[in-house]
Amino acid sequence: MDPIGDAIRPDTRSMSGVDLLRWPIVGRWLRWRHARTSAQLCLLLVAVVLMLHGIFGPQIAPANLATVLTWVHYRGLLVVALLAAGNLFCTGCPFVLTRDWARRLHIPTWRWPARLRGKWLAVVLFAGVLFAYELFDLWALPRATAYLVLAYFLVAMATDLLFAGASFCKHLCPVGQFNFIASTMSPLEIEIRDEGTCRSCRTLDCISGRRAPDAPAKVVQRGCELGLFLPAKVGNLDCTFCLDCVHACPHDNVALALRTPGLELVDSRRRSGIGRLTTRLDLAVLAMLFVFGALVNAFAMAAPVYRVERWMAEVLRTTSESVVLAALFALGLVVVPMLLVGAAATVSGLLAGTPVQDFRRAAIRYCYALVPLGFSVWVAHYGFHLLTGALVIVPVVQSAVVDLLGFAALGLPLWRWAGLRPGTVFPIQLGVVLLGTLGSLGVLQVMARSDHPARFIRAMLPWAVVIVVLAATVIWVLVQPMEMRGMGFNG
Repeated sequence: MDPIGDAIRPDTRSMSGVDLLRWPIVGRWLRWRHARTSAQLCLLLVAVVLMLHGIFGPQIAPANLATVLTWVHYRGLLVVALLAAGNLFCTGCPFVLTRDWARRLHIPTWRWPARLRGKWLAVVLFAGVLFAYELFDLWALPRATAYLVLAYFLVAMATDLLFAGASFCKHLCPVGQFNFIASTMSPLEIEIRDEGTCRSCRTLDCISGRRAPDAPAKVVQRGCELGLFLPAKVGNLDCTFCLDCVHACPHDNVALALRTPGLELVDSRRRSGIGRLTTRLDLAVLAMLFVFGALVNAFAMAAPVYRVERWMAEVLRTTSESVVLAALFALGLVVVPMLLVGAAATVSGLLAGTPVQDFRRAAIRYCYALVPLGFSVWVAHYGFHLLTGALVIVPVVQSAVVDLLGFAALGLPLWRWAGLRPGTVFPIQLGVVLLGTLGSLGVLQVMARSDHPARFIRAMLPWAVVIVVLAATVIWVLVQPMEMRGMGFNG
């Protein structure tokens, strides 16, 4: 039996014919051995300056790099990069760089426990970060934000010094899980160029790493640490765009190719390192947390949230903010998703004539159709903060230079610089959400046509209703007065 030949299936490649690794300037830089390290060093420098200013600088959110860079610019640029190119911030992740440095002193030998594999721990941490952000008003706490970034470095390093591979990235990192789900909407994907080359390969360097010819025990270039075997890889889930496979492949058979965003959500084939999406409840829950977390996160900064919290406090007969917020999150992240997805799967199954025992599988499969809409909400939300505070970074950097160096090396802070007015940004937000809605309906239609060719309209109708209702809810949230968090004024 040929393990590589068996792994390659028809339609594995995007077949776009466009490979960014072959482009004259961009491709040359991406193929440079130290490309990732240079990006990591840049982000590490930013993180160090951010933490120093957060701890020792003024504890005023709009004037501190920790809060402005983290909660305004980083999140906005993150979703823009994911939308335009893919998982670029995992590519330049500084946490991996410091971990690699530490591993020169200590090489981990343990394997990640089998019982903890999957996304369940990451789901808990992802939800916990969303909850802590609202409960402790992290956007207003520079020192707490700096310590959060520092804790991230320490946890990532400790995890990967104990366990081999990229255990933190694959099983724990909340930001990474956000990026994995969002990158399903990316126009780029790492894939093989020629199937025949992989069929004839016997060294499997793309996953096992390339070893020195004179010292077989020495790995000179690691392969994929997340266990994605390229001939059987499908889509961007669990791919950090580290490009290790590009450098490890001795046949130069790896491409960074254009593809149709979102189409991988429809693909039901077995994926290397993941399996079939329809059998991964943990990934489906992560996707739903991604979608409904976007709605809850946006709603939490809208004015009506205070009326809802007062009503919930009266119902629960409590004055504890943490209890009320926990109830709000439980409602938005657990109860509502379960009711909507369960109802849509049940009605869709009945209309399409699906056996009752297949309803759970259908719920897992079709919930991914909501991801394009969910991603559009994150883009609209984080894009709002980025566009309305795009120029705030200029006076904050000027002020930080004064705080750290003691003199105005970059001039006096231009505190009048801000960004676009909220009313100007709304049409952009509306357009993004409408595109996300169309994307979800498109993914849904492809799924329904594939599963129920004769009854695809019946099969997709309940899910289409859910998508339209969620889109209308998002638009209603966006027209509400919003908090201009971390920017010193309200709108």
